[in-house]
Amino acid sequence: MSARLIQCLDDDGERCVATVDTDGNARVLDEVRSTYALACAVLEAGTTLEAAVAQHATGAAIDLDAALNEGRLLPAIDHPDPAHLLLSGTGLTHLGSAEGRDRMHRAAAGENETDSMRMFRMGLDGGKPADGRPGVQPEWFYKGDGDAIVGPGAPLTSPSFAEDGSEEPEIAGIYVIAPDGLPRRLGFCLANEFSDHVTERGNYLWLAHSKLRPAALGAELISDLPTDVRGTSRIRRNGDIAWEKPFLTGEANMSHTIANLEHHHFKYALFRRPGDVHVHFFGTATLSFADGFRAEEGDEFEITAPPFRLPLRNRLTTAVAAAVAAQPL
Repeated sequence: MSARLIQCLDDDGERCVATVDTDGNARVLDEVRSTYALACAVLEAGTTLEAAVAQHATGAAIDLDAALNEGRLLPAIDHPDPAHLLLSGTGLTHLGSAEGRDRMHRAAAGENETDSMRMFRMGLDGGKPADGRPGVQPEWFYKGDGDAIVGPGAPLTSPSFAEDGSEEPEIAGIYVIAPDGLPRRLGFCLANEFSDHVTERGNYLWLAHSKLRPAALGAELISDLPTDVRGTSRIRRNGDIAWEKPFLTGEANMSHTIANLEHHHFKYALFRRPGDVHVHFFGTATLSFADGFRAEEGDEFEITAPPFRLPLRNRLTTAVAAAVAAQPL
């Protein structure tokens, strides 16, 4: 049995968590106000997420389409203290994911093979070891904390100094660190990892800068992910589709196993602090930027991918410039 959860606001504007059945019907979990609180209760009771959902699924029905249209859907996960939620990710993890990255970095590499292509080939050769042992480590990046998360319908705000703001349609894994210091996976959600590809193209060592941007998480958390996920990423401008392309994800379309990506993240002790939440982006091979498309302020990103029922839509906005200078105490 698998679990499918959403966080949203009910008809009275109060936070709630609902379970969604295979027909798309949603029902509130009584006495549960956040997915994080539910996960903590499961860990304390020593039960399972599925059992806890079944125990609490006695509340009122939720109209998911109405919640979506009225802007009442929340990100799949958050934390009462945003500093204890870490956003991170891995790149060059999907079959075909090196092509766009390689083109971005080719000018700097000249006739030589780019570092991106070398890392991609390492993943192809060693990202899925047959014997179950850890494979080659992937590219890894830090993206921010819980304050960087936006939910469905919320704007994705690009900094005033950004060179670009464009989408990355992905699946993200959601984890909570148990009291024993071990990561427990709650499940997966649809995500827009949103990056500055012009900055990254300027110098691949600026990748760290390019990733310090907000990220959008879909409302749905599913405990099991199919190995073959096929979705569509599109950009609407003034209501019309300006760019659209299918994307593939799931392990069948990846050069690494999810277990290998998890191992190389959680092998670091600082990422195993009890009570923390981790959202880890697994990467993509499909970017509008790689096709020469340039997103503009006001464009709407839309990502859809079964088995997720709800789309993830967010508009591109730009932050107001702020003067920042360190002052002596």
